[in-house]
Amino acid sequence: MSTELNAPDLATARERLRELIVELAVVRGKVTLASGIDADYYVDLRRITLHHEASRLVGQVMLGMLDDAGVRFDAAGGLTMGADPVGHAIMRTAGDRGRAVDTFVVRKAQKSYGMGRQVEGPSVEGRDVVVVEDTSTTGGSALTAVEALQKAGANVVAVAIIVDRATGAKERIEETAGVPCLYAYGKDELGLD
Repeated sequence: MSTELNAPDLATARERLRELIVELAVVRGKVTLASGIDADYYVDLRRITLHHEASRLVGQVMLGMLDDAGVRFDAAGGLTMGADPVGHAIMRTAGDRGRAVDTFVVRKAQKSYGMGRQVEGPSVEGRDVVVVEDTSTTGGSALTAVEALQKAGANVVAVAIIVDRATGAKERIEETAGVPCLYAYGKDELGLD
């Protein structure tokens, strides 16, 4: 039984999050994505993952998607910065449900000072983890995180993305990392062509 106060059911949460993504995050016009690819729209999911209402919905939708797919994991996170609030939202939702799910942050490169880590947070060694991402075009950020986590001794069991741009990231991640890549929304659900 959920201990979340006034938590909507998964279908309601999923629809409300979709509405918020369309309303707040879809920016139309020519843009160059982080991958270097030009596009006619940008999905600025930080406007969602850092939003007071949407953040809670992100946790509910992403955790629900992973649970529905039968993915069992101990921690969720990914390459900083896009993945950070997604991992935190999942951790918060899991905690509201009495589940112990940690989060972690993967740096783009290993630190050359201090502890010299690339993966920050509770240890991931020997643990089942999910790499999360807000959106992905080529899968590069998720694959960088997968590689760093494997070097840190984690067992990466899946990659989970909020919005799939349908540009081959899912296929590249599954082929390269050998794990399922799940996404909550496809571009068609958001009215993007």
